[in-house]
Amino acid sequence: MNQEKTKIDMKRASENPIDSPGLYPDPENLIKEESLDLSILGKLVGSSTVSVNQFDKQLILELCKFAALLEATEIASSHPLDGKIIITAFFEASTRTRLSFESAVLRLDGKVISIPDGRTTGTAKGESLADIGEMLNAYGDLVVMRHTRTDAVHDITSKLRIPLINAGNGTGEHPTQAMADWYAILKWNPKLKTDVADEDKVHLGILGTPGSMRAVRSFLEMSLLFKQGIRKMTIVSEMADPLGPILEPLLKKAGIDYQVTNDVREVLGDLDIIYMNSITFLGDSYKSLDARFRLDRDSQLKPGAVVLHPLARLDELSTSLDDTDHNLYFTQAHGAVFVRQALLISTLNRFDRLPASIHTTAEAIK
Repeated sequence: MNQEKTKIDMKRASENPIDSPGLYPDPENLIKEESLDLSILGKLVGSSTVSVNQFDKQLILELCKFAALLEATEIASSHPLDGKIIITAFFEASTRTRLSFESAVLRLDGKVISIPDGRTTGTAKGESLADIGEMLNAYGDLVVMRHTRTDAVHDITSKLRIPLINAGNGTGEHPTQAMADWYAILKWNPKLKTDVADEDKVHLGILGTPGSMRAVRSFLEMSLLFKQGIRKMTIVSEMADPLGPILEPLLKKAGIDYQVTNDVREVLGDLDIIYMNSITFLGDSYKSLDARFRLDRDSQLKPGAVVLHPLARLDELSTSLDDTDHNLYFTQAHGAVFVRQALLISTLNRFDRLPASIHTTAEAIK
């Protein structure tokens, strides 16, 4: 990738309101006075978000543009979610995802009912998720759910009549994490929104096992929407077949040049984007990544390359990288709030509550 041609406005820790180390691409990079196209976002009204495959590139771009507008605009005084109740039902432990969603709701003046631990629900006594879904219809306007079981989304939606946002289902998917990932990437390199010249295409590295790790799978599937900007994709995994029966055909159909290796050091000097994870799935258990998957300040990263990580991290991503221009993972985590705000406002059709400073190309969806 030609670094000179892709130079954009970056903010260091001393220049961003979060005051954290690393890169903070300006959200203005994504919007540049563009209007919000409600005819596209209107597709989300009243709908559940379960899988990445529900989205096309146009819809993801519009959501990211909406997130950028929310990040760049004082929105709280408009109270977009006033009167709405969001149920965050987390049957599996979570820090960032649950708090990110709850922060997104509360900053929009919505209200939250939280299930922070599935052991406190009727499932501990054998109650079915279908019955819980039936009850939740009366308690709130939208459910955000994480569960240890991959089939949990299907079970709860069999009776749920209000929208559901999948916040992670077993080894299945984590679609809003992928939205946050690509929101960070597109702020860093907005050229990837459209077709790019060959010299500006990126080599994307993914550390993990996409076939059995939900965040990695969702990131990879969403990356296929931006295939025109990807020169090559490298999967770094201990598994001989990290893609599995679903993802490999998708990669081949997309026509992306890809390879699999078990040592990131073999390709590190050519990677423009490195998507890391703290654990890899091996058979029926999780295992920490070893030295072949670790990065620190001494790693031979390509100049201008960025590192993403859905967090939490272990020793595979050294804190010595935090205060470098390779660190995109903190802005990735912080930006998740705005992506989730954009999704919540769209799903609950609160476009008419947006401040006048956010220009739209259509009237609010009826």
